[in-house]
Amino acid sequence: MFARMALMKPVGSTQKARVLVVDDEENQRMGLASMISAWGYRTETAADGQEALEKLLSTPVDVVVTDLMMPRMSGAELLEQMSQQGITTPAIVATAFGNIETAVATIHDLGAFWFLEKPIQPTVMRVLLERAAAQGELAGESERLRRALSYQGVLGELVGHSPVMRQVFSLIQQVAPSKASVLITGESGTGKELAARAIHENSPRKDGPFVAINCAALPETLIESELFGHEKGAFTGAAERRAGCFELSQNGTLLLDELGEMPIGTQAKLLRVLEDSRVRRLGGKSEMEVDVRVIASTNRDPEDALRDGKLREDLFYRLNVFHIHLPPLRERKSDIVAIAESLLTLLNAKHSCKVSGIDPDVAEALQAYDWPGNVRELRNVMERAVILTGEGNIRLGHLPPQVNPQSKKVSVPRMDDPMAVMLPVGTTVADAERALIYKTLEHTKNNKTRASEILGISLKTMHNKLKEYESSDAG
Repeated sequence: MFARMALMKPVGSTQKARVLVVDDEENQRMGLASMISAWGYRTETAADGQEALEKLLSTPVDVVVTDLMMPRMSGAELLEQMSQQGITTPAIVATAFGNIETAVATIHDLGAFWFLEKPIQPTVMRVLLERAAAQGELAGESERLRRALSYQGVLGELVGHSPVMRQVFSLIQQVAPSKASVLITGESGTGKELAARAIHENSPRKDGPFVAINCAALPETLIESELFGHEKGAFTGAAERRAGCFELSQNGTLLLDELGEMPIGTQAKLLRVLEDSRVRRLGGKSEMEVDVRVIASTNRDPEDALRDGKLREDLFYRLNVFHIHLPPLRERKSDIVAIAESLLTLLNAKHSCKVSGIDPDVAEALQAYDWPGNVRELRNVMERAVILTGEGNIRLGHLPPQVNPQSKKVSVPRMDDPMAVMLPVGTTVADAERALIYKTLEHTKNNKTRASEILGISLKTMHNKLKEYESSDAG
């Protein structure tokens, strides 16, 4: 059959995909490779999964066609190794020992592109190769785009052109394909959760769940239930069975935020789960196996936490396989304007605004400030400024006093300033309040929600005031 098919006319010269054929039977391997070559593909061969893995690690391949039952390393073990090594090449599995259960396990559990039973139907194989090669090309293009964006200072939701952030991006891209635990350190507000999400999104687990738990936000009586889950009646108030974070993040990533605040007793139980990859719900009698990549973060210096007895040394070394430190914003001021501008699209959509950019003196003010709250504080400042601006460019007057260098200067508003409210001496407080509300509504084009946000009052209060003024005018 293979010899007859090999005489078919090759496809167009544009077909340059490389296919790796893996089979321990030489006749099957060479016959299948010959048939695929006749269709215009470039082919490589391997006699078992071990040889195939070595070639995949050294040679670019677009599609893998592999037998399932082989010595040294089976097709299933090959797929597992590919996943662990971060190799995303689509794989078509062909075997003479096929059944529905094997097919489901191969495709869904091991991540194969498709499953075929021998003898192989050439027409089916040809169609699958075309589709698998197309998927591989899209995946490769997606990876190239992700890397191109990182070179331009964007990785996931992280933004930065500074050398120190480029180094962070490089570390994330290096560790993401692996299964290694990661410890992310940095001051509060530097974006540790964003870095953890970037690792997840660039890993083979990206289609799995990403679950984050704040170890500092939960009391000691609840954190174990949140992590490991509990059975009904395990403790007072446990009215039903509940899955913990390890179960919820199965085949995905679990972020343990503020690890240094976790109770020492819980740290010991966590260490056991990490070492055994098995978890038992509180009140449960049996353990369940979990496949979870764990990332930990802390705003404390790990060395200080170890010295103070806040962090177990064995847990620290178990999690600190790969360390990424996020610098404070004051140490990468060249990134501030880029981060601020990147937030505009999100904040415009959130508040139905049309802010187009920031004035040059605003950019200078943002870069001059030290940002003790880091990126989180910058986002809050930008959100306030977007609400106040509504549309057009953000100006100095839209910045809060601690950021605005002119806030301490006494200035008299000009009569022609559209943002100013001019009131004569003798104006009552009630009349001043009314004038301010109407001026703010004029600025927001009668958007009462945005006007109430600017004035710092509730929407209900805004409506009550307007009804009061209408009633007064009617009287």
